[in-house]
Amino acid sequence: MVDSLTKRRLAEAELDALVRRALGVPLVAHVELTEGMFNTAYRLTAADGRETVLKVAPPPDVPLLTYERDLMRTEALAFELMAARGLPVPEVLLHEDGLLLMTALRGQPWSSARARLSDAEHGALRRELGAIARELHRIRGEVFGYVQGPNGATWREAFTAMVDAVLADAGRFGVELPAGVRAAFDARADLLDEVTEPVLVHFDLWEANIFLADGHVEGIIDPERALFGDPLAEIATVALFTDLDADYLAGYGVEGFTAAEETRIALYRAYLCLVMIVEGVPRGYAGEEREAHVRFFREKLAEYLGL
Repeated sequence: MVDSLTKRRLAEAELDALVRRALGVPLVAHVELTEGMFNTAYRLTAADGRETVLKVAPPPDVPLLTYERDLMRTEALAFELMAARGLPVPEVLLHEDGLLLMTALRGQPWSSARARLSDAEHGALRRELGAIARELHRIRGEVFGYVQGPNGATWREAFTAMVDAVLADAGRFGVELPAGVRAAFDARADLLDEVTEPVLVHFDLWEANIFLADGHVEGIIDPERALFGDPLAEIATVALFTDLDADYLAGYGVEGFTAAEETRIALYRAYLCLVMIVEGVPRGYAGEEREAHVRFFREKLAEYLGL
């Protein structure tokens, strides 16, 4: 897959100036972190040995999906709220002008460590993640939806606006979608009225965004997609295109879901499929790998919406 057009690189002199301003010492080493798909990220080493991670927002002239505008402000807010709740996140050292500097985590992503974990270790970590998510969902917001928009006074209004926005983005970027998508969401919209409190949802809580150290969750990163809404929306990425496991449920403190809740979860998974189908165009993704991904997302979209 090609590099995303949203990536904005900084020269070494710019990185040095930022470290001097934020930490009071020069930069001695830097490396670009290439795992992320949207922002540019660097691991920076200062002269006094401190290590930080810098995220750089896309250039202002790059086309984005509607919800992607000003994502870094959302990420900084989510980190602030999560830290205040005692959740494991990096410390934000600087946030300004599309730049977010934070302390570096010492562990490694769960996705990288996965092959070395026993089933028992993995299960224990899933239970730990469930408990973290339960605490995360105790953080209340003042609006439903994305802070930067789309949002609304109710969850139905906000989620409908989110779906409308990505469908409009598909039209703007010339992405053809299966017939009946809008009607399938509308037919189930009344179930969204069961959600009456806007809680903080990370909405990108898959293993690549969870760092492990010493057998435990060391930190959670990349809450740039965070929103306020239905806690069940978390399952779309906690169990990314797979069944939800009993260990996570036990850590979260629930045994299962009603039929209406299962349907809501399917709607959030379908929304995520729409985002993944559309976002590749403005990012400039192309090639056989991208085509295979789109076919997969379309199949899942049809499955979740019963198309």
